[in-house]
Amino acid sequence: MDASDAKRISPEAARVLHHLAVEMVIRLNVVLKSAKIYEPNNLLFQGQVAFLLRLLNKALAESGQAVLAARQSTLFFNNIRLKCGFANYRFFKFILEELKKKEIGVIRFEPGLSEADLKLFAILLAKAEEKPPRAFETLAAELKTKGIGHIALEKILPSELAPSREKDAAKIFFLGITHLEDAFESESRQEKIRLSTTRRLMQSIFNHIVDNESFAQGLTNIKNFHEYTLNHSMNVCILAIALGRRLGLDRNELVDLGISAFFHDFGKLDIPREILEKPSKLDDREREIIEKHPYQGAGKLVQFKEFKNVPLHAIHVALEHHVKEDQSGYPRSFKRQSVNLFSKIVKIVDFFDAITTKRVYRTNVFTREDALSLMLELSGEEFHPLLLREFVKMMGVYPVGTLVALNTGELGLVVENNPDPSLLLRPRVKLITDPHGDKVDGDVVDLSEVDPATNRYPRTIVKTLDAEKYDIRAADYLLALAE
Repeated sequence: MDASDAKRISPEAARVLHHLAVEMVIRLNVVLKSAKIYEPNNLLFQGQVAFLLRLLNKALAESGQAVLAARQSTLFFNNIRLKCGFANYRFFKFILEELKKKEIGVIRFEPGLSEADLKLFAILLAKAEEKPPRAFETLAAELKTKGIGHIALEKILPSELAPSREKDAAKIFFLGITHLEDAFESESRQEKIRLSTTRRLMQSIFNHIVDNESFAQGLTNIKNFHEYTLNHSMNVCILAIALGRRLGLDRNELVDLGISAFFHDFGKLDIPREILEKPSKLDDREREIIEKHPYQGAGKLVQFKEFKNVPLHAIHVALEHHVKEDQSGYPRSFKRQSVNLFSKIVKIVDFFDAITTKRVYRTNVFTREDALSLMLELSGEEFHPLLLREFVKMMGVYPVGTLVALNTGELGLVVENNPDPSLLLRPRVKLITDPHGDKVDGDVVDLSEVDPATNRYPRTIVKTLDAEKYDIRAADYLLALAE
């Protein structure tokens, strides 16, 4: 099966193959980690190898081949790109790193593969020295010496080793979610939280925003329903640092702002999931529990074992991020002039990310454009007017991730706003359909470019569309740009 064959298989067959391949990647992950810590005769290790072999044989029976390839930091199986989301990121990351260390671009599993050969291959791959001279050649020679058959390796292309700033930004995003998850678990176990790691993470986020603000903002289109608090906190962190930078805060202040935004919902740790995800209206008791989370969050931050490293702003933000500009909201004991600047910033970006995210209790999800319009209507009542105005300017007329219809009949996703204020209506757009409406993996086009032959713009935005109604997930396309 070549690449053209992969494109011709039915959508249902591709879906089934994709599911099988993801299961295989997860199982390969377990096998390699087991090989690092167990002896070859360990029953657990042998059982995982047998499980992996059954998956490979199923793929061989259904497709005639089982080829795992790493290209541009993406895994492919039988020429089908495997989608990496929050749930499987750590598995994909591990396999990609292992292959890169050994300079492997392709692993081809062939019919007739035995359990003994697969087990020996896993042991060699797991325990091979990391990055020795001629890493690939050394491993390939060992396979030949050991007589391992029905497994063929191909060396990674030199171009695949080139760094990508978008790839690094996406990596930092997922690492941030993992770090926050670790912090939640450490708090639950009353263990020390690594705030030095948090601070380094904020510095990395700042660097990526300076390097490519639009792509960093675009990552906030990633929405994970089952890990909402983690995902939401990371999105709020990115948007807060970006807005703070626009407001002229210095690097140290932005790092403190990032930490404050990162932990703004820490108080939700003790709220039962059945209340956080209740599909119907909360009763008075449940509402009271929800409204206690600012106090609980501030209290938890004060009790950190590394409290001396917690910015004072973080305590304010945890306590104040639901206080409205007109002094309503909760807690109800604050005066407008006493609310911290960082709290006002987090209030804005927290609200924006929340109403643009689908939740079990919120069927009406705002597009990013509509969310900004609503927030402008609430200026002065809900938000600080000047801060909100700067946020709207930062997001642009067409925020990154907006689905747009072009005058050519094509659909596209906004991936970068034009820095020229006079060209705000002409962002860079990733084309995702052709003029006939068929989905394509199109180019990224700059709508501000003029056709020299006609001296006119070839493409112009006609209107914005609701991506959800078209079953289009902006995050998938934006992550693909990092691969």
